[in-house]
Parts: sequence; C-alpha cells; structure tokens
Amino acid sequence: MSRLVLYMSMSLDGFIAGPGDTKENPLGTEGDRLHEWLGHGGGDVGGFRPGDEPGRTVFDELMSTGAVVTGRRTGEFVDYWGGDHHDGVPIFVPTHRAPAGPLPGDVRFVADGIASCVAQAKTAAGDRDVLLHGAYTAQECLRARVLDVLEIQLVPLLLGQGRRLFDGLGPEHIELERVRALESPAALHLRYEVRYP
Repeated sequence: MSRLVLYMSMSLDGFIAGPGDTKENPLGTEGDRLHEWLGHGGGDVGGFRPGDEPGRTVFDELMSTGAVVTGRRTGEFVDYWGGDHHDGVPIFVPTHRAPAGPLPGDVRFVADGIASCVAQAKTAAGDRDVLLHGAYTAQECLRARVLDVLEIQLVPLLLGQGRRLFDGLGPEHIELERVRALESPAALHLRYEVRYP
C-alpha cells in the first residue's frame, strides 16, 4: 500500500532553509549546507549521489517513489522541476485555484483539499510511496492525518534562523515512532511512522 513520506533535510535547531529564501535563492543563506549529505558529481538525478551507504539508502528510497506531492510555493521555487521530478512521475499540487496556462510535464493541480490531493497521488503511485515536499504542505498533511512517514535528514548544523519545518503546526499532539536511525558523517537519517490518536 502506498504511503505519503516527507523527506526533509533539517538543521539541529529545526530549520529547513536559511534566512531569505526566495525563488532566486530557494534554500536561503547557508541553506545549501543542509543538502551536502546528497553529495555531487554522481551519475544519478541532478548529479547527486550520496557518498556513504546510509545516505545512498535514503536517496534510493526517495528516488523510487511513484508520485510527488509538493506545496505550491516549493513547486514555484523550482519551476516544478521542469515537470519531471524523477523518472516522469506525476507531480500533485494542492491549491485553492489552479493557474492558467500550460505547465511542464505531468504537473496536476488539485483544488478539492489536501486529502483528495494525497489520495490522487497514492492512486497514481500504485504500490510505490509518494514523496512529499514543502513545510507548509507537510503541516497541512499532519492536520488532515494523511502524512504516514517522516524521513528527516538531521544535519549537524545550527542555522539560528530561517524557515522551520513545524512553525505554525499548532497545539495538536502527534505521536511519532522511530523505526530507523542511520548514521553517516554528514547527517543522521531518522525515519518515523506517524501515529495519530
């Protein structure tokens, strides 16, 4: 059965982007350091290929997903990956209104709620998982109880400021069960199953 998995690199103090993140600088000041665990120069997607086995395990899982759900802000920052996040999988975007005009590749805007967006992405993914991008969208998925797994790449860095993953989540109590911890020099790869009351 398909599951919705948030893959997110995060500093030890909870930031997923440095200050001043814009379309021109989507990771903000010093935010690119959060993704150094991905490595550079390999023959894989975007030239990324982690140099250590724990990082490769997480990367391979991420790249084997069958669909993507992304927040509109994140999608716009990266021009929806030119319509091809990886291997041509469909990209679903929850929105209140779909933009006019053509979009690249298989980008689908869903205007009837986050739960519907996730359900459509899971159907499209078949028996593969769905990759989730975007802090705000992750929070919306948690509120709607449709986020199944958190895969956090905890980077040994204190950014001190920027965009936090769980800012504005609210007072809801959500239990997480750690099901995996992989250590590498560049990051601690933590996998949590979300347990809703």
